[in-house]
Amino acid sequence: MADEWVFPKGEIMRGKRGLVMGVANSNSIAWGIAQQLAAQGAELAFTYQGEALEKRVRPLVESIGAKTMLECDATNDEQLDAAFAQIEKQWGGMDFLVHSIAFSDKSELKGSFVENTTRENFLRTMDISAFSFVAAGKRAAKLMKNGGGMVTLSYLGAERVLPSYNVMGVAKAALEACTRYMARDLGPSGIRVNAISAGAMRTLAIAGIQGGRGLIQTGREWSLMKEDTSMEGIAGCALWLCSDLGRSTTGEVIHVDAGFHVVAVPSTGDANE
Repeated sequence: MADEWVFPKGEIMRGKRGLVMGVANSNSIAWGIAQQLAAQGAELAFTYQGEALEKRVRPLVESIGAKTMLECDATNDEQLDAAFAQIEKQWGGMDFLVHSIAFSDKSELKGSFVENTTRENFLRTMDISAFSFVAAGKRAAKLMKNGGGMVTLSYLGAERVLPSYNVMGVAKAALEACTRYMARDLGPSGIRVNAISAGAMRTLAIAGIQGGRGLIQTGREWSLMKEDTSMEGIAGCALWLCSDLGRSTTGEVIHVDAGFHVVAVPSTGDANE
């Protein structure tokens, strides 16, 4: 998996520094993005939450020569303040932020959204999966003295009803709305804020969804390109949005899913019939 991803080296991000939030393991989309940014010369810092995640993430971080790991619960204002204060102390400023944080009680993602969603998990899901981007972006913006780029990760469940996604779909819809309002507020400072709506991939997130493997298969079969969503494609999109190549692009939700999101009814035969 991870060792099959191809990220050619280059200089697009040379001299750029940024924070990646949400790497869980070697199959994380956030990790694929981090590898692409590093291959193009970016200097990276990473956050993690808890000892267990640190043990999984540290070898990855060290494998690309990054040195900065910061413990940070994205729902804890004091820890967020401390993490960004450390970045300011170490770098003086930053150029980009990658946010890939989401969580919900998986027992509430199946069955009826109306019947199974509790107030407690609804609020927790929204806090972790949507507001954490606002909270991190607020702090990152103060360090982007020369402008910059912020990218978060969404999914098609924000726009359309999907089985076993429920409250997470609502949270992703909120995340996409946050992206637009953040783009409005931060645009005058030269800061671009965008979201990538990635196709289903084999990650911890998809493993938490009942029928997740089926979503991957359906995505491949229904997509216009008849292929799986590639990590290289998602990471390449993030590179564009985080780099100077992404100038004048903000407030967008970019779909990287081999064209799956535009299909209403899958093709069943010859397109010329």
